[in-house]
Amino acid sequence: MRQRTDLQQSKRWVVKIGSALLTADGAGLDREAIHDWVAQMVALRARGIELVLVSSGAVAEGMMRLGWLSRPHALHELQAAAAVGQMGLVQAYESNFQRHGIHTAQVLLTHDDLSDRQRYLNARNTLRALLEFGVLPVVNENDTVVTDEIRFGDNDTLAALVANLVEADALIILTDQAGLFDRDPRRHADAQLLHEARASDVSLDKMVGGSAGELGRGGMLTKLRAARLAARSGAGTVIAHGREAQVLERIADGGRLGTLLLPEQETQAARKQWLAGHLQLRGSLRLDAGAVKVLRESGRSLLPVGVVAVEGEFDRGEAVACVDESGREIARGLVNYDAAEARRIMGRPSRELESILGYVGEPELIHRDNLVLT
Repeated sequence: MRQRTDLQQSKRWVVKIGSALLTADGAGLDREAIHDWVAQMVALRARGIELVLVSSGAVAEGMMRLGWLSRPHALHELQAAAAVGQMGLVQAYESNFQRHGIHTAQVLLTHDDLSDRQRYLNARNTLRALLEFGVLPVVNENDTVVTDEIRFGDNDTLAALVANLVEADALIILTDQAGLFDRDPRRHADAQLLHEARASDVSLDKMVGGSAGELGRGGMLTKLRAARLAARSGAGTVIAHGREAQVLERIADGGRLGTLLLPEQETQAARKQWLAGHLQLRGSLRLDAGAVKVLRESGRSLLPVGVVAVEGEFDRGEAVACVDESGREIARGLVNYDAAEARRIMGRPSRELESILGYVGEPELIHRDNLVLT
Protein backbone atom coordinates (compact mmCIF):
# COMPACT_ATOMS: atom_id res chain seq x y z
CA MET A 1 0.00 0.00 0.00
CA ARG A 2 1.20 3.49 -0.78
CA GLN A 3 2.22 5.50 2.29
CA ARG A 4 2.26 9.22 3.08
CA THR A 5 6.02 9.28 2.66
CA ASP A 6 5.46 8.44 -1.01
CA LEU A 7 4.12 11.97 -1.46
CA GLN A 8 7.73 13.07 -1.10
CA GLN A 9 8.45 11.26 -4.38
CA SER A 10 5.40 12.68 -6.16
CA LYS A 11 6.21 14.71 -9.25
CA ARG A 12 2.80 16.07 -10.23
CA TRP A 13 -0.05 17.28 -8.04
CA VAL A 14 -3.50 18.64 -8.65
CA VAL A 15 -4.44 21.04 -5.84
CA LYS A 16 -8.08 21.99 -5.36
CA ILE A 17 -9.12 24.87 -3.11
CA GLY A 18 -12.78 25.22 -2.12
CA SER A 19 -15.08 28.23 -2.13
CA ALA A 20 -15.51 28.56 1.62
CA LEU A 21 -11.74 28.78 2.06
CA LEU A 22 -11.12 31.16 -0.82
CA THR A 23 -13.85 33.60 0.06
CA ALA A 24 -13.72 33.53 3.86
CA ASP A 25 -17.25 32.09 3.93
CA GLY A 26 -18.60 34.59 1.43
CA ALA A 27 -16.85 37.79 2.52
CA GLY A 28 -15.01 38.16 -0.81
CA LEU A 29 -11.68 36.68 -1.79
CA ASP A 30 -9.38 36.09 1.16
CA ARG A 31 -6.30 37.65 -0.41
CA GLU A 32 -4.07 36.98 2.57
CA ALA A 33 -4.89 33.27 2.44
CA ILE A 34 -4.37 33.20 -1.34
CA HIS A 35 -0.98 34.86 -0.82
CA ASP A 36 -0.05 32.12 1.65
CA TRP A 37 -1.20 29.21 -0.55
CA VAL A 38 0.64 30.67 -3.52
CA ALA A 39 3.85 30.90 -1.46
CA GLN A 40 3.46 27.24 -0.52
CA MET A 41 2.90 26.21 -4.13
CA VAL A 42 6.00 28.14 -5.15
CA ALA A 43 7.93 26.18 -2.52
CA LEU A 44 6.56 22.91 -3.90
CA ARG A 45 7.63 23.83 -7.41
CA ALA A 46 11.12 24.52 -6.07
CA ARG A 47 11.13 20.89 -4.90
CA GLY A 48 10.39 19.74 -8.44
CA ILE A 49 6.65 19.12 -8.05
CA GLU A 50 4.56 20.16 -11.05
CA LEU A 51 1.24 21.72 -10.06
CA VAL A 52 -2.19 22.19 -11.57
CA LEU A 53 -4.52 24.33 -9.48
CA VAL A 54 -8.28 23.77 -9.57
CA SER A 55 -9.90 26.75 -7.95
CA SER A 56 -13.44 27.32 -6.81
CA GLY A 57 -14.58 30.78 -5.81
CA ALA A 58 -15.73 32.47 -9.02
CA VAL A 59 -19.44 32.35 -8.19
CA ALA A 60 -18.85 33.33 -4.57
CA GLU A 61 -16.64 36.26 -5.57
CA GLY A 62 -19.20 37.34 -8.14
CA MET A 63 -21.96 37.22 -5.54
CA MET A 64 -19.91 39.48 -3.28
CA ARG A 65 -19.21 41.95 -6.09
CA LEU A 66 -22.87 42.03 -7.08
CA GLY A 67 -24.03 42.38 -3.48
CA TRP A 68 -25.98 39.10 -3.39
CA LEU A 69 -26.38 37.55 0.04
CA SER A 70 -27.46 34.05 -1.02
CA ARG A 71 -26.50 31.76 -3.86
CA PRO A 72 -29.02 32.06 -6.73
CA HIS A 73 -30.78 29.03 -8.17
CA ALA A 74 -31.39 30.22 -11.74
CA LEU A 75 -28.62 29.00 -14.05
CA HIS A 76 -28.31 32.31 -15.90
CA GLU A 77 -27.80 34.15 -12.59
CA LEU A 78 -25.12 31.66 -11.52
CA GLN A 79 -23.42 32.11 -14.87
CA ALA A 80 -23.52 35.89 -14.52
CA ALA A 81 -22.00 35.68 -11.05
CA ALA A 82 -19.28 33.35 -12.33
CA ALA A 83 -18.42 35.70 -15.20
CA VAL A 84 -18.05 38.63 -12.78
CA GLY A 85 -16.17 36.67 -10.13
CA GLN A 86 -13.78 34.94 -12.50
CA MET A 87 -12.11 38.28 -13.20
CA GLY A 88 -11.19 38.81 -9.57
CA LEU A 89 -10.20 35.19 -9.01
CA VAL A 90 -7.75 35.04 -11.91
CA GLN A 91 -6.35 38.45 -11.10
CA ALA A 92 -5.63 37.37 -7.52
CA TYR A 93 -3.70 34.27 -8.61
CA GLU A 94 -1.88 35.99 -11.46
CA SER A 95 -0.65 38.89 -9.33
CA ASN A 96 0.54 36.62 -6.52
CA PHE A 97 2.39 34.16 -8.75
CA GLN A 98 3.92 36.99 -10.77
CA ARG A 99 5.67 38.18 -7.60
CA HIS A 100 7.60 34.92 -7.72
CA GLY A 101 8.26 35.11 -11.46
CA ILE A 102 5.77 32.34 -12.28
CA HIS A 103 3.33 32.62 -15.16
CA THR A 104 -0.21 31.30 -14.81
CA ALA A 105 -2.76 30.26 -17.42
CA GLN A 106 -6.52 30.16 -17.10
CA VAL A 107 -8.09 26.91 -18.34
CA LEU A 108 -11.90 26.70 -18.35
CA LEU A 109 -13.40 23.25 -18.94
CA THR A 110 -16.82 21.69 -19.36
CA HIS A 111 -17.84 18.06 -19.01
CA ASP A 112 -18.02 17.86 -22.81
CA ASP A 113 -14.34 18.78 -23.02
CA LEU A 114 -13.41 15.65 -21.10
CA SER A 115 -16.00 13.25 -22.50
CA ASP A 116 -15.25 13.96 -26.17
CA ARG A 117 -12.02 12.18 -27.10
CA GLN A 118 -10.67 14.88 -29.40
CA ARG A 119 -11.35 17.64 -26.91
CA TYR A 120 -9.98 15.44 -24.13
CA LEU A 121 -6.70 15.15 -26.01
CA ASN A 122 -6.70 18.86 -26.79
CA ALA A 123 -7.12 19.69 -23.11
CA ARG A 124 -4.52 17.12 -22.09
CA ASN A 125 -1.96 18.35 -24.61
CA THR A 126 -2.54 21.98 -23.65
CA LEU A 127 -2.07 21.26 -19.96
CA ARG A 128 1.00 19.15 -20.65
CA ALA A 129 2.50 21.93 -22.78
CA LEU A 130 1.84 24.51 -20.07
CA LEU A 131 3.61 22.33 -17.50
CA GLU A 132 6.55 21.85 -19.85
CA PHE A 133 6.80 25.63 -20.25
CA GLY A 134 6.86 26.08 -16.48
CA VAL A 135 3.41 27.69 -16.43
CA LEU A 136 1.01 26.94 -13.60
CA PRO A 137 -2.49 26.18 -14.98
CA VAL A 138 -5.45 27.51 -13.00
CA VAL A 139 -8.47 25.38 -13.89
CA ASN A 140 -12.13 26.05 -13.28
CA GLU A 141 -15.42 24.88 -14.71
CA ASN A 142 -16.60 27.09 -17.56
CA ASP A 143 -19.66 28.17 -15.59
CA THR A 144 -20.65 30.86 -18.08
CA VAL A 145 -21.48 28.39 -20.86
CA VAL A 146 -22.40 25.06 -19.25
CA THR A 147 -25.95 23.78 -18.91
CA ASP A 148 -27.31 21.59 -16.12
CA GLU A 149 -26.93 18.58 -18.39
CA ILE A 150 -23.18 18.99 -18.97
CA ARG A 151 -21.88 20.56 -15.77
CA PHE A 152 -19.50 18.72 -13.48
CA GLY A 153 -21.65 19.62 -10.50
CA ASP A 154 -18.74 20.51 -8.23
CA ASN A 155 -15.04 21.31 -8.49
CA ASP A 156 -14.09 18.21 -6.52
CA THR A 157 -15.21 16.13 -9.49
CA LEU A 158 -13.47 18.48 -11.90
CA ALA A 159 -10.24 18.23 -9.90
CA ALA A 160 -10.36 14.43 -9.97
CA LEU A 161 -10.92 14.38 -13.72
CA VAL A 162 -8.04 16.82 -14.19
CA ALA A 163 -5.88 14.46 -12.11
CA ASN A 164 -6.82 11.69 -14.55
CA LEU A 165 -6.16 14.03 -17.47
CA VAL A 166 -2.62 15.00 -16.49
CA GLU A 167 -1.72 11.64 -14.88
CA ALA A 168 -1.13 13.28 -11.51
CA ASP A 169 0.46 11.36 -8.67
CA ALA A 170 -1.69 13.07 -6.05
CA LEU A 171 -4.90 15.05 -5.67
CA ILE A 172 -4.86 17.47 -2.74
CA ILE A 173 -8.29 18.79 -1.74
CA LEU A 174 -8.11 21.76 0.62
CA THR A 175 -11.38 22.33 2.43
CA ASP A 176 -12.77 23.83 5.63
CA GLN A 177 -12.85 20.41 7.33
CA ALA A 178 -9.90 18.61 8.91
CA GLY A 179 -10.54 15.55 6.75
CA LEU A 180 -12.86 12.56 6.67
CA PHE A 181 -14.34 11.56 10.05
CA ASP A 182 -16.00 8.34 11.08
CA ARG A 183 -19.06 10.44 11.99
CA ASP A 184 -20.22 13.98 11.32
CA PRO A 185 -18.02 16.10 13.63
CA ARG A 186 -20.61 18.88 13.60
CA ARG A 187 -23.05 16.58 15.40
CA HIS A 188 -20.77 14.21 17.29
CA ALA A 189 -18.08 15.66 19.52
CA ASP A 190 -16.33 12.28 19.76
CA ALA A 191 -16.01 11.86 15.97
CA GLN A 192 -12.61 10.46 14.99
CA LEU A 193 -10.53 11.65 12.06
CA LEU A 194 -9.60 8.90 9.60
CA HIS A 195 -5.93 9.37 8.80
CA GLU A 196 -5.73 6.76 6.06
CA ALA A 197 -8.06 4.45 4.13
CA ARG A 198 -8.56 2.93 0.72
CA ALA A 199 -10.70 5.07 -1.58
CA SER A 200 -12.64 1.97 -2.61
CA ASP A 201 -13.67 1.09 0.96
CA VAL A 202 -17.48 0.97 0.85
CA SER A 203 -17.74 1.51 4.60
CA LEU A 204 -16.70 5.13 4.02
CA ASP A 205 -19.98 5.94 2.29
CA LYS A 206 -22.04 5.96 5.45
CA MET A 207 -19.55 8.31 7.11
CA VAL A 208 -19.99 11.21 4.71
CA GLY A 209 -22.80 13.69 4.17
CA GLY A 210 -23.69 16.61 1.94
CA SER A 211 -22.48 20.19 1.81
CA ALA A 212 -22.62 22.23 4.99
CA GLY A 213 -22.48 25.65 3.36
CA GLU A 214 -24.28 27.85 0.88
CA LEU A 215 -21.30 28.70 -1.28
CA GLY A 216 -19.95 25.37 -2.45
CA ARG A 217 -21.79 22.67 -4.38
CA GLY A 218 -19.83 19.84 -2.79
CA GLY A 219 -19.50 18.21 0.61
CA MET A 220 -17.47 15.33 1.97
CA LEU A 221 -19.46 12.95 -0.21
CA THR A 222 -18.24 14.66 -3.39
CA LYS A 223 -14.68 14.54 -2.04
CA LEU A 224 -14.94 10.80 -1.50
CA ARG A 225 -16.31 10.38 -5.01
CA ALA A 226 -13.48 12.55 -6.31
CA ALA A 227 -10.92 10.36 -4.55
CA ARG A 228 -12.41 7.32 -6.25
CA LEU A 229 -12.27 9.01 -9.63
CA ALA A 230 -8.64 10.02 -9.06
CA ALA A 231 -7.84 6.46 -7.99
CA ARG A 232 -8.80 5.23 -11.46
CA SER A 233 -5.51 6.61 -12.75
CA GLY A 234 -3.61 5.67 -9.60
CA ALA A 235 -3.59 9.03 -7.80
CA GLY A 236 -3.85 9.14 -4.04
CA THR A 237 -6.07 11.86 -2.54
CA VAL A 238 -5.43 13.94 0.57
CA ILE A 239 -8.38 15.82 2.08
CA ALA A 240 -7.08 18.43 4.52
CA HIS A 241 -7.98 21.72 6.18
CA GLY A 242 -6.66 24.56 4.04
CA ARG A 243 -6.10 26.82 7.06
CA GLU A 244 -3.53 24.49 8.62
CA ALA A 245 -0.15 26.22 8.75
CA GLN A 246 2.02 25.28 5.74
CA VAL A 247 -0.48 22.57 4.89
CA LEU A 248 0.81 21.84 1.39
CA GLU A 249 4.46 21.70 2.37
CA ARG A 250 3.72 19.48 5.36
CA ILE A 251 1.77 17.08 3.14
CA ALA A 252 4.74 17.00 0.77
CA ASP A 253 6.96 16.13 3.74
CA GLY A 254 4.75 13.12 4.50
CA GLY A 255 3.05 14.83 7.44
CA ARG A 256 -0.01 13.18 8.97
CA LEU A 257 -2.50 15.86 7.96
CA GLY A 258 -6.08 15.22 6.96
CA THR A 259 -7.19 11.97 5.36
CA LEU A 260 -5.18 10.06 2.77
CA LEU A 261 -7.38 7.96 0.46
CA LEU A 262 -5.31 5.39 -1.38
CA PRO A 263 -5.87 3.84 -4.82
CA GLU A 264 -5.80 0.10 -5.34
CA GLN A 265 -2.98 0.34 -7.86
CA GLU A 266 0.01 2.51 -8.63
CA THR A 267 -0.47 5.34 -11.11
CA GLN A 268 0.84 3.73 -14.28
CA ALA A 269 -0.74 0.32 -13.64
CA ALA A 270 -4.15 1.88 -13.02
CA ARG A 271 -4.06 3.98 -16.18
CA LYS A 272 -2.92 1.03 -18.29
CA GLN A 273 -5.76 -1.09 -16.92
CA TRP A 274 -8.23 1.66 -17.85
CA LEU A 275 -6.84 1.86 -21.37
CA ALA A 276 -6.85 -1.92 -21.79
CA GLY A 277 -10.36 -2.56 -20.59
CA HIS A 278 -12.52 0.49 -21.21
CA LEU A 279 -11.91 1.61 -24.78
CA GLN A 280 -13.90 0.74 -27.90
CA LEU A 281 -11.49 0.15 -30.76
CA ARG A 282 -12.13 2.16 -33.93
CA GLY A 283 -9.39 0.79 -36.18
CA SER A 284 -5.91 -0.66 -36.24
CA LEU A 285 -2.31 0.21 -37.09
CA ARG A 286 -0.13 -2.51 -38.60
CA LEU A 287 3.46 -2.21 -37.39
CA ASP A 288 6.77 -3.38 -38.80
CA ALA A 289 8.99 -5.73 -36.79
CA GLY A 290 11.16 -2.88 -35.52
CA ALA A 291 8.20 -0.96 -34.07
CA VAL A 292 6.83 -4.13 -32.46
CA LYS A 293 10.18 -4.72 -30.78
CA VAL A 294 10.42 -1.12 -29.54
CA LEU A 295 6.93 -1.26 -28.01
CA ARG A 296 7.43 -4.63 -26.37
CA GLU A 297 10.95 -4.19 -25.06
CA SER A 298 11.45 -0.47 -24.54
CA GLY A 299 8.00 0.83 -23.58
CA ARG A 300 8.37 3.77 -25.93
CA SER A 301 5.83 5.76 -27.93
CA LEU A 302 4.65 4.64 -31.36
CA LEU A 303 6.11 6.82 -34.11
CA PRO A 304 4.62 7.06 -37.62
CA VAL A 305 7.79 5.60 -39.15
CA GLY A 306 6.98 2.18 -37.68
CA VAL A 307 3.49 1.91 -39.21
CA VAL A 308 3.04 0.04 -42.50
CA ALA A 309 -0.76 0.08 -42.84
CA VAL A 310 -3.79 1.85 -41.39
CA GLU A 311 -7.16 0.09 -41.22
CA GLY A 312 -10.56 1.51 -40.32
CA GLU A 313 -11.83 5.07 -39.90
CA PHE A 314 -11.13 6.85 -36.64
CA ASP A 315 -10.82 10.36 -35.31
CA ARG A 316 -8.04 11.90 -33.30
CA GLY A 317 -8.23 10.71 -29.72
CA GLU A 318 -10.05 7.45 -30.44
CA ALA A 319 -8.72 4.03 -29.52
CA VAL A 320 -7.03 1.77 -32.06
CA ALA A 321 -5.27 -1.58 -31.91
CA CYS A 322 -1.60 -1.95 -32.76
CA VAL A 323 -1.03 -5.25 -34.58
CA ASP A 324 2.08 -7.01 -35.86
CA GLU A 325 2.55 -8.05 -39.46
CA SER A 326 0.58 -11.27 -38.86
CA GLY A 327 -2.41 -9.30 -37.55
CA ARG A 328 -1.96 -10.20 -33.86
CA GLU A 329 -2.75 -7.38 -31.44
CA ILE A 330 0.21 -6.34 -29.31
CA ALA A 331 -1.03 -3.02 -27.91
CA ARG A 332 -3.80 -0.47 -28.01
CA GLY A 333 -4.00 3.24 -27.37
CA LEU A 334 -5.34 6.70 -28.19
CA VAL A 335 -4.16 8.13 -31.51
CA ASN A 336 -2.93 11.69 -31.98
CA TYR A 337 -4.07 11.83 -35.63
CA ASP A 338 -7.17 10.73 -37.51
CA ALA A 339 -7.15 7.85 -40.01
CA ALA A 340 -6.66 10.01 -43.10
CA GLU A 341 -3.70 11.81 -41.53
CA ALA A 342 -2.25 8.55 -40.22
CA ARG A 343 -2.27 7.13 -43.75
CA ARG A 344 -0.39 10.18 -45.02
CA ILE A 345 2.34 10.04 -42.38
CA MET A 346 2.75 6.27 -41.92
CA GLY A 347 6.28 5.11 -42.62
CA ARG A 348 7.62 8.65 -42.41
CA PRO A 349 9.95 10.12 -39.77
CA SER A 350 8.46 12.59 -37.31
CA ARG A 351 10.59 15.46 -38.62
CA GLU A 352 8.61 15.34 -41.89
CA LEU A 353 5.15 15.62 -40.33
CA GLU A 354 4.89 19.38 -40.72
CA SER A 355 5.80 19.31 -44.42
CA ILE A 356 3.26 16.51 -45.02
CA LEU A 357 0.34 17.77 -42.95
CA GLY A 358 1.07 21.47 -42.74
CA TYR A 359 1.26 21.30 -38.94
CA VAL A 360 2.64 19.14 -36.13
CA GLY A 361 0.20 18.08 -33.46
CA GLU A 362 2.45 15.55 -31.74
CA PRO A 363 5.63 13.79 -32.96
CA GLU A 364 4.13 10.45 -31.87
CA LEU A 365 1.24 8.63 -33.47
CA ILE A 366 0.43 7.23 -30.01
CA HIS A 367 2.19 8.59 -26.93
CA ARG A 368 3.47 5.96 -24.52
CA ASP A 369 1.27 7.39 -21.73
CA ASN A 370 -1.77 6.55 -23.88
CA LEU A 371 -0.61 3.10 -24.97
CA VAL A 372 -0.83 -0.26 -23.24
CA LEU A 373 0.56 -3.65 -24.23
CA THR A 374 -2.05 -6.41 -24.55
